Amino acid sequence: MERTFTMLRGKEIIVGITGGIAAYKTAELVRELTKRGASVHVVMTKNAMEFVTPLTFQTLSGHPVIHEMFELFAGSKIGHIALSDIADQMVIVPATANIIGKIANGIADDFLTTMVMAITVPVLFVPSMNTKMWESKIVQMNINKLKDAGFDFLEPIEGDLACGTVGKGRLPPVEDILEKMEDIFTDKDLEGETILITAGPTLEFIDPVRCITNRSSGKMGYALAKIARRRGANVILISGPTHLKPPKRDIKFVEVTTAREMRDAVMELYSESTVIIKTAAVADFRCKSENCQKIKKKNDESVPTIELEKNPDIIAELGKVKGNRLLIGFAAETENLLDNAAEKLKRKNLDMIVANDVSKKEIGFSSDNNEVTLIDRSGKTKHIPFMSKEGVAHLILDAVKKLIKKRKLKEEDWY
Repeated sequence: MERTFTMLRGKEIIVGITGGIAAYKTAELVRELTKRGASVHVVMTKNAMEFVTPLTFQTLSGHPVIHEMFELFAGSKIGHIALSDIADQMVIVPATANIIGKIANGIADDFLTTMVMAITVPVLFVPSMNTKMWESKIVQMNINKLKDAGFDFLEPIEGDLACGTVGKGRLPPVEDILEKMEDIFTDKDLEGETILITAGPTLEFIDPVRCITNRSSGKMGYALAKIARRRGANVILISGPTHLKPPKRDIKFVEVTTAREMRDAVMELYSESTVIIKTAAVADFRCKSENCQKIKKKNDESVPTIELEKNPDIIAELGKVKGNRLLIGFAAETENLLDNAAEKLKRKNLDMIVANDVSKKEIGFSSDNNEVTLIDRSGKTKHIPFMSKEGVAHLILDAVKKLIKKRKLKEEDWY
């Protein structure tokens, strides 16, 4: 069973729903928020109720839906004040041009707009509207006014719109909204760092059809990239072929196929980084000569011989040129886990290594979960128990943060 790590667990979230066709998609957002352990309170405008009934959201959230201007909350408490007092974050989705305009100009004529005027926690607007409305100078002026006042926005995406046109105005996917909400709650304790992460497998071709590869899914590297960006770092993700969705924003993403391509990308970009985390499962060997045509099976019992040669040892090369950068490696082992990982750490001149036993099915290749042990240069170890790979990523980055602090203290002592 996955132990999910989320900044939303235990938080009081206000979901404001306004009168746009995308209102029906908010049901999925409310469901996902409750799954992540948040306590969700839904506030609807009268126009929103023309698209979806309050009963839907009451069923999903487990709380009464508020839509009347002078509705009371918890007995005699005034609703919009009481609800704003308990909130940790508010998200308005879909945010129509109407609601954006009213709030930007201080109009508070219903429960939702009145509560925004009283709230002191972060408020996220997720607009959805016709492309021409989105591009309207008045709408953009109101959005800029709200941004200047400290409100957060997640812009709409391009695609087919309900009005029959194609353009920017669609509500972003629920996973993007959740990521933005998680981002708002996350301390930016890695701001100023540039973290280069490699992920996934590499492919080494035997002929145009066949290749040598491994079972790496890239999930651990992608989780590290996502959480590092969420914690404020600049992130460069160099990835071999995976079935994962490429990062959508704020991450420099480089796709490669072979070990040599990965080596070239890493050596070109590593100088931009302050921290390098090598999660990629790079193929150790490649074919000495690649056949230009598919190798055909013969009628006799003969088997073709494939001659291999070594691929570049990227992490060993980095260990020689890293300077004062932190270099973190991974050791995927099936036996003698800690001994093999410790030996690799010393041999490759790493600052820390993450050891994981890939023989265990529940944490092995393609799993959404992991269980690892961190080993630093002094031989100190820290065990991270079974949890989601995003949770593991957070704890790995906590250890990286401590190494960054030690590095900075040494630099100050030198001066």
